[in-house]
Amino acid sequence: MVFTSHIFIYYYLPLLLLVYYNLPHGWRNAFLTVMSYVFYGWWNPWFTILMLATTLVNYWCGKIIAARGARSLQSRAALAVSVIASLGALGFFKYSMFFTDGVNRLLALGGTDPLPVLQVTLPIGISFYTFQSLSYTVDIYRGDAPAARSLVDFACFVSMFPQLIAGPIIRYRTVAQQLVYREHTLPRFSAGTSLFILGFAKKILLANPMGEVADAAFAAAAPTTLDAWFGIVAYAFQIYFDFAAYSDMAVGLGRMLGFEFPKNFNAPYLADNITDFWRRWHISLSTFLRDYLYIPLGGNRLGPSRTYVNLATVMVLGGLWHGANWTFLVWGVMHGTLLMGERWAGKNSLYRTLPKTLRIGITFVLVLIAWVFFRAESLTAAGDYLAAMFALQTTPGSSLLLAAELYTVRNLAVAAICAILTIQPIQAFDWSQKRLNLAAAMFVLMLFLLALAVMPTQAFNPFLYFQF
Repeated sequence: MVFTSHIFIYYYLPLLLLVYYNLPHGWRNAFLTVMSYVFYGWWNPWFTILMLATTLVNYWCGKIIAARGARSLQSRAALAVSVIASLGALGFFKYSMFFTDGVNRLLALGGTDPLPVLQVTLPIGISFYTFQSLSYTVDIYRGDAPAARSLVDFACFVSMFPQLIAGPIIRYRTVAQQLVYREHTLPRFSAGTSLFILGFAKKILLANPMGEVADAAFAAAAPTTLDAWFGIVAYAFQIYFDFAAYSDMAVGLGRMLGFEFPKNFNAPYLADNITDFWRRWHISLSTFLRDYLYIPLGGNRLGPSRTYVNLATVMVLGGLWHGANWTFLVWGVMHGTLLMGERWAGKNSLYRTLPKTLRIGITFVLVLIAWVFFRAESLTAAGDYLAAMFALQTTPGSSLLLAAELYTVRNLAVAAICAILTIQPIQAFDWSQKRLNLAAAMFVLMLFLLALAVMPTQAFNPFLYFQF
């Protein structure tokens, strides 16, 4: 089920809120768990089995760790089972075909028969709920979080539908107390509703039109230099407003249910270096990788050389987390290389002496170049697109047809709105927490009505991060 669908907007959400607020407090987590499984199983009911198995394994491992203490052999064994089971399932479903394909390429060089490739369907959102459930056992082992009071509470945490499919990645310790008791107030519900609507409008009115521009540019055989740059800028807007929209809607829905989830974006295209970009982009993932991978590897405590290795490891794995493709690996390597360079320069960009506006512009261009690999279907396609961006290939006359498709009044207007919104320091997350006056409330309502009117005219367009 998708937030931007008539089934969710007109049926699922109203029914859920109606029943939820008429249930006793003690039943709400159980009801929310059931409805979250319905939400997740809407695509494929079989996917719920894997999520349930992940939930059960990590719940019982957490109970053992809490009962035995972090230093005991049983607790270490339980933590190992949790890590192996969680990452093993993620690795099998997400990377088995990629790994087998790589092995077969090596075997082909030696003239050996290839291994059979098992066709595996990737369960939607597996990366997100795997990380969330894994954080539970690790936090209990570290003493950073209590064990869940019941399986229902933990199942509610893992399966909670607002952020289940595409984040933000919620750690158990963030919502542990909220699962036991949370306040349901009109101001919180109103703030959640306004944030949900703003995210809904971002997805329908901004991200989807920019996605059409990016798709057209990347599908072209040989776009002109201007077309290629416009296409990758459109993709930068698409992925930001698409993912930020989902995060806004997830946080908004959480508030409507009494939960408070952390902020996931903070004007990332205003970053003036790559280190700053990763403080602003997908904050829940970057902090998760820092706390559960970078710091355990040694962080910056073991000398410069080890720090560079740790940064490279985190970014390579972060790239592969997004998908089993060489393009994501290269994207991670590029960001890792830039981060290492800035660490070498003392956590500053190599262009730190320039005015801030220029630093922001250079950082945005570097991010755009990396986005090419993130968007392209293959390394060859990425290379061809970069060649077009830097005028390194011949452009056929048929590219004029592409220009007519790209530079419509609607596309240029939406791109201009996106550009204006990306440089606003006040984000929807913060703005929605303020008490709305009548004018602001009417503006939000008009946005919602406009997005609802446009929604049926668009083809099925799920959020980009569903594939991760």
